[in-house]
This record gives sequence, C-alpha cells and structure tokens, in this order.
Amino acid sequence: MNRHAATALVCLAAVVWLYSDVLSSLVRQWASDDNYSHGFFIIPLAIYCGWERRDLLSRTAPQPHGAGLVLILFSLFLFTAGTLAAELFLTRISLVTMVAGTILFVWGPTHVRHLAFPLALLPLMVPLPALVFNQIAFPLQLVASRVGETVMSAAGIPVLREGNVLELPNITLAVAEACSGIRSLISLITLAVVLAYFADRRPGARAVIVLSSVPIAILANALRVAGTGFTSHWLGPRLAEGFFHGFSGWLVFVVAFAGLVATQQLVRRIPALPARPERQVPVEQTCSPVP
Repeated sequence: MNRHAATALVCLAAVVWLYSDVLSSLVRQWASDDNYSHGFFIIPLAIYCGWERRDLLSRTAPQPHGAGLVLILFSLFLFTAGTLAAELFLTRISLVTMVAGTILFVWGPTHVRHLAFPLALLPLMVPLPALVFNQIAFPLQLVASRVGETVMSAAGIPVLREGNVLELPNITLAVAEACSGIRSLISLITLAVVLAYFADRRPGARAVIVLSSVPIAILANALRVAGTGFTSHWLGPRLAEGFFHGFSGWLVFVVAFAGLVATQQLVRRIPALPARPERQVPVEQTCSPVP
C-alpha cells in the first residue's frame, strides 16, 4: 500500500468514526422516509465515480492547500452547532464539507477538481430541513391541484377547487403532502444529475437536462391528480382510492423519467450548445484530460 492510499484510509477512518452517529441517522431516515430512499444509492455512486478517476488521481501530484484546513474547521463548527441545537441538517451537511475539506487539505485543489462530480452528488443524500421541505411541498400541492382542476374541467368533469382540495360530484380529493410530488421531484432531480453527467459533456446541455427535471416532475404529478379524478368519475371512488392511487405513483415516476430521457435525447441534437474544451494537463501530473 502506497503512502497516498494509507493517508486516504486514515482520513476515511477518522471521518467515519466522527460521523458514525450522523451516518446511522441518515440510514434510518433513508429506510423510513420514501422521500429520501434514493440516499442509499448516492454514496456507492459517488465512490464508483471516484474510483473511475483512480488513474488520474494517482498521477496527480498532491498539493496540500491551507484552505482545506479552514473548511475542516468550519465543518467541525457546523457539526458542533448542529449537535448542540439538535439540528440534523447541520450535522449531516457538515459531513459533506468535511470530506471536501479533507481532500483539499491533504491532496490539494487539483484533486478536488477531479472529484468535483462525486462531491457534488453527496448533498443529494442529505434530507432537507423540515422548514424548507414544507415551504416547497405546499406550493407543489397547490400547483398539482390547480393543474388537475384545469385538466378535469377541460374533459367535462365538474370540479370545484378550494386550495389543495378538489370537490367532485362523487368524491373529495385532498392533494396532501404525500401527493405533492416532492418525492418524485427529489428523486428525479437526482436521476437528472446522473443522466446529465454521463450522457452529455456540454455544461449547457447538462444544465438544461437537470433544470428540465423540475417542470417534468411537477407536470407528471399534476397529471396523476387529474388521473385520480378521471378514475373516480368514470370508474368509481373505491378504485380511485385503492389500487389506482398506489400504482399511479410508480406509473407517474416512470412517465417522468421517460420524459427526462426524451429531453436528454432532444438536447443532444441541439448543436448550439458548445462542448467544454478539453484541458491540457501536464504529463507529469496526469495522463489524460480532465473530464
């Protein structure tokens, strides 16, 4: 084992020891909260993306940077403040900044640049604070109910909307937080980031793919609400509240992902988005251009 590998293992062991409680709380929430079940895939994916760069990293000379120590100290401050205030988000996000700070302090900014994508994935595993989550979920509930009302009215179904509640002749549909679409939105954004990175090298194209996941997820969930109204009106409330309600969640996510892939295919055909120029890295540092 070379010196750099030994240093990496020591740093990893130290971070795991310090954040063992944080990691266990994350795993428990991923297992119990469907909104963040995708968190199980983030760390293995980040590790895989980092492993793909092992040759590039091994050929890059370490250049320790003092800014990394500042980031480590800031991470410890967040960790301490979050622990004392019982604020899970602060302790969890400090894990991400601690990893980035350690890499910067021990190996330098070039290594951070090479590992930019794996590091950018890590915040996606951290659940949002309840305050932020609720601020996002409620507007999504209103959008879903408003679009659902518009679609059903256009189809000739009498419907009255009051906030996030839809009154139909034979049923009252309340677009609750679980039906706001935030679950599919968070998961779809994560998939969009991964798809954009692997499917297109152009920064502009990647940005379009990731940003498109937001309206796609919102529209797909709104159509789910409208579909529930159609099922209730044409086939009966029992079916709308039973099998269809559960199955439609999976169906909507599949449709949303298909829309995301279609967007990626469309963006790939746009020549106006220039590719990022390849950077020429000195031979003594690495054997290949930065991806």
